[in-house]
Amino acid sequence: MEEGGLRASILVKDDATSHDGEESQSLLEVCQQPELKSRSSDWKAPAIILGLECLESMAFNGIAMNLVVYIRSVLHGGVASSASTVSLWFGTSFFVPILGAVIADTYWGNYKTVLISFTIYLLGAVLITVGASIPSTPELCNLSSCPSPQGTQNAIFFSGLYLAAVGCGGARSALLPLGADQFNNENSLDMQKRRDFFSLFYICVIFGLITSGTIVVWVQENVSWAIGYGIVTTCIALALVGFVVGTPIFRRREPSGSPVKSILQVIVAACKNMSLELPADSSFLYEATSKNTHDSELKLAHTDDFRFLDRAAVISDLRLDNSSCQSSWRICTITQVEELKILIRLLPVWVTGVFFSAAFSQMQTTFIQQGTVMNTKLGSFTIPPASLCSFEVVCVTLWVLLANKVIVPATTWFTSGSELTQLQRIGIGRVLMFFTMALAAILETKRLESVQHGELLSIVWQLPQYIFIAGAECFGFITQLEFFHGQAPDSMKSILTAFALLTIALGNYFNSAMITIVSRVTMAWHSPGWIPDDLNEGHLDYFYWCLAAISFVNLAVYIYFASKYKLKKFVIQC
Repeated sequence: MEEGGLRASILVKDDATSHDGEESQSLLEVCQQPELKSRSSDWKAPAIILGLECLESMAFNGIAMNLVVYIRSVLHGGVASSASTVSLWFGTSFFVPILGAVIADTYWGNYKTVLISFTIYLLGAVLITVGASIPSTPELCNLSSCPSPQGTQNAIFFSGLYLAAVGCGGARSALLPLGADQFNNENSLDMQKRRDFFSLFYICVIFGLITSGTIVVWVQENVSWAIGYGIVTTCIALALVGFVVGTPIFRRREPSGSPVKSILQVIVAACKNMSLELPADSSFLYEATSKNTHDSELKLAHTDDFRFLDRAAVISDLRLDNSSCQSSWRICTITQVEELKILIRLLPVWVTGVFFSAAFSQMQTTFIQQGTVMNTKLGSFTIPPASLCSFEVVCVTLWVLLANKVIVPATTWFTSGSELTQLQRIGIGRVLMFFTMALAAILETKRLESVQHGELLSIVWQLPQYIFIAGAECFGFITQLEFFHGQAPDSMKSILTAFALLTIALGNYFNSAMITIVSRVTMAWHSPGWIPDDLNEGHLDYFYWCLAAISFVNLAVYIYFASKYKLKKFVIQC
């Protein structure tokens, strides 16, 4: 039974109790020998990767922020079809990181994945620019009678659009992990640098959003769509060149194999062991042991839920005799079993993230369309509706500072010194999303009333819903990424981070389908429907109220599963 590995638990700790792994790192240092700690890394390679993210973020948002306006005004798509098309594209761009993460972990590695993705990205950006350069019908024609653009223009533009989605998705899946690989996990100073790197990476994302939402959007609407998309192409070209130049100093980690195999092994072993009896004491379940410190530092602690999966780790006397414990398809370690349990526990939280993302996707679609039928004049200035997304990004930054410096510390006064947990912060994001949709519905009702009186409501009245949705993003998306990354087993960090991004993809797909269905059903029920081409004749407010109801139900479901969630624990063996 000693070969089977009765677990000598030195310490069991809740992985979600520390901030950014600070406590877990200090604990690991107890088990490390001084000679194992390597020298601290410098910032040359990470600085290049941060610069690449600035360029990539500028390019992606230069395409995304005004896409619904381009399709509507230049390609003459309808209101519902334009919003549906943009949601479909957004969904694709956030779905590809899943495939990119699997390919990077299993076959190519992060470096090769980024290189190939940037190349595809550049090709897509070039095609988008070429498509935008083809002369089309005047933008000021009557939208109800505008001729459709040439088939060649549509083919080139949308081919480039989806090549760019594939490229940016692949880069998104591997660029951040590649940056994290530049630091030594065995050095405490590097661990602090890596935490700083994650913060700076998000700042670079914000920089790209602000730059695109102001400069690129202005150029697209006031100078030329082709020049605006040309700026996007230039950003990706510079990113590809910079990445190649930085090749000699990048630290590369070889792919370690897909964790999908480990999951399948647990399922197969559990099925094969259905006839075996589960031991009352979990210490009799199998766990690999090794005298190598690095192989035995982190073992996941056993949990009592999903007990049917524990059969994969049951040790029989026959297996001890014939050493069949070496076959991972007949018996798995407790850690392998617990990794699958983590995925099952995360699933309900992940599903609520999909509906949260569906509501969030209104910012790039119906919020912008709502703004186009409002008074965009502010004194002598004209505010492009899409540029309010940049305002939302600034609000996200302020919400992050407010949450970290005011809201979270203030909660310690009411909770006996303990801060808000990650699950509680995600819940706050769900609450704010409900209020965002309610505010948008109320505003649309007031806007329709003002139109009936021959007046246009100022676009400034959209600011509150952008402020609330920024808070929802801060507590919902950012904390969700942090939570999924923290709860993920070491072998699944990239995969689960990509799955957290996948909620955005599926949310956009769901929103695209919902807009299409609502538009068609309500048009058949009572023409022109809730979301007609002329929003002044529709009832977009009813659509927002439906989203508010969905957000409320989603919040209730989330609270239930979050209250039942068991945080990951692990055993440290020295």
